[in-house]
Amino acid sequence: MIRMGLVIAWLTMLLSSVGVLFWYNDWKYRLPTPVPANYVNVPPGTKIDLGKMIQSTGDKPVFLHFYNPECPCSRFNKSHFQSLVRSYGNSVHFVVVVLSDKAYSADEIQDKLGLKIPVVFDESIATRCGVYSTPQAALIDKDQKLYYRGNYNASRYCTEEKTAYAKIALNGLLKSQSLPTLTAQALKSYGCTMPVCKN
Repeated sequence: MIRMGLVIAWLTMLLSSVGVLFWYNDWKYRLPTPVPANYVNVPPGTKIDLGKMIQSTGDKPVFLHFYNPECPCSRFNKSHFQSLVRSYGNSVHFVVVVLSDKAYSADEIQDKLGLKIPVVFDESIATRCGVYSTPQAALIDKDQKLYYRGNYNASRYCTEEKTAYAKIALNGLLKSQSLPTLTAQALKSYGCTMPVCKN
């Protein structure tokens, strides 16, 4: 009887510890990424110089996926990003912009994401788009103007369709609409600092 009580107490303590750890990680995820001291905001409508690394896309808009392989938040949205590429890949030019202090090859990044799309390693693109955390999305229209820069979703695993911000922006741009009104959570950066993941 005493042994059974000890087992129950131990299991209760173990499950409580797991619950507290999960709650803490979820709470930490919902904190916005600190804005860097030298940050310069880049408003929508700003012309973005994509540089020589990103090839001309003709009449397609460009979707920049700012990604750090060490960032847990970047890993959380992997399947969501894959679904965006599958759904919109014929209409939009997708490019992965790696923001990491570790060295990777384009093939390694493509393997990690399970996608054969262009990969660039140019942190200055993030600065030009006003990005300072991962994962972030930036959508550049056919005139090379910033249409949307922000989060993929309010949910860490990108499962909330109502808050699928990057998808909402894609749909709006492809229908030649003004950027839909989005909540502050869409535009405030959440995730890992770049290039060193601190979350």
